[in-house]
Amino acid sequence: MPAHEPPAAPDVPSATGHTATAVEHGAFSVARCGCGWQGPARRSRDRARADAAAHSARAEAEAGVPPQRPPAH
Repeated sequence: MPAHEPPAAPDVPSATGHTATAVEHGAFSVARCGCGWQGPARRSRDRARADAAAHSARAEAEAGVPPQRPPAH
């Protein structure tokens, strides 16, 4: 029987074309990007998502894209 892999966490899109995703492997989550970057294995999904968001933010900063601010409520 094939191993079941849970669905990936929602993508974290970037204005530079980087799409970082948190992927689960057993008890660990790993942030990955379409550019080939991969973060460390984490037991916390939230930490892996934070790694993905930080990678996207770094890519935008290096490309000179201004940071996006959350909408005011």
